[in-house]
Amino acid sequence: MNIVAAPIAESPFAPAVAWMPPARTPRRRELTIGVIGPGRVGGALLEQLRAAQPRLERAMGLVLRLRGIVASRQMWLDSDDPELNARQDGAQTWRPNDLDGFAAHVRCDNARHALLVDCSASEEVASRYPGWLAAGIHVVTPNKLAGSGPLARWQAIHAACGGGNARFRQEATVCAGLPVLQTLRDLLDTGDELIDIEGMFSGTLAWLCNRHDGRQPFSALLREALALGYTEPDPRADLSGTDVARKLVILAREAGLALSLEDVLVESLVPPTLSELPLEACMERLHELDAPLAAKLAEARAGGGVLRHVGRLDRDGRTSVRLKVLPPGHAFAHTRLTDNVVQFHTARYRDNPLQVQGPGAGPAVTAAGVFADLLRIAEALEARP
Repeated sequence: MNIVAAPIAESPFAPAVAWMPPARTPRRRELTIGVIGPGRVGGALLEQLRAAQPRLERAMGLVLRLRGIVASRQMWLDSDDPELNARQDGAQTWRPNDLDGFAAHVRCDNARHALLVDCSASEEVASRYPGWLAAGIHVVTPNKLAGSGPLARWQAIHAACGGGNARFRQEATVCAGLPVLQTLRDLLDTGDELIDIEGMFSGTLAWLCNRHDGRQPFSALLREALALGYTEPDPRADLSGTDVARKLVILAREAGLALSLEDVLVESLVPPTLSELPLEACMERLHELDAPLAAKLAEARAGGGVLRHVGRLDRDGRTSVRLKVLPPGHAFAHTRLTDNVVQFHTARYRDNPLQVQGPGAGPAVTAAGVFADLLRIAEALEARP
């Protein structure tokens, strides 16, 4: 007798069998890297690279070779140890700083693909981007000075990338690791039309606005923010609105608008009596901020609103940076801590804007934004034969 097993009806409670795609060997790609500025962001990036290297090589076939690190006065070369050593003192050779020599070292003869990461805030470094890109070296940076500096230099950067041999990415210049620039590119590249971009672009001022409820003088909150590391060493750099203005210029240029920093209308929170003082003298007179900010808070409360520091760019290139009174139902009224939040009004998102929100400051998230840019470039590299 032949016994044939009857098919068993599939039970809705039976565990699903996971489908796995057929295994394939990832194509091998190598990218030599040089890091400029091993400070808080650069150091965090080096740690992230070291930790991710085994996974990237296994899953993507991507080999990252750290060729060197540049600090303010000296550089370390031949630091491509097996673990992508995150400490510059692990490098084999150090010598006085030479940016052009460093770039040539990273762009060694046998490197098909080379990339420089600029984590400095140096004008001198930013001025070399066009030359590096023209030489076929990719550049990734959180340094705002290139994207918001002289328009002629930005145009030179754009032209140097025009041949397709090198790419420039600066996602972390606006809201650290949040995908703000990438979102803008995706919208425009898919044919959407920009109406305006509005956002809270300063984590420092977001924190101050969230905490400024009248129970403490504004100057006391500012000193607390400084102690927590939320502000620049000179807090006037945050209060002046210049940093937010730079971010708006970067967004405008990414959208194809020929905007310069002087085109941005900025309402500084720093009174003229404090703006020109040496830092130490300014810190002694921070109480002069209290009365004007208390008056603004009273104005907001009288109208049932909240105070928020907002930057805005429209499709015609009109820009502004100022402290605004917003209604309590506004999306910006419900941010937390140092959150950045950016809204995109476009033809597709006219009535309900597309919103990106999250922590917009900090070494780890900024480094992650830089790392993501690096990987986007790496994904487009040709494989080794």
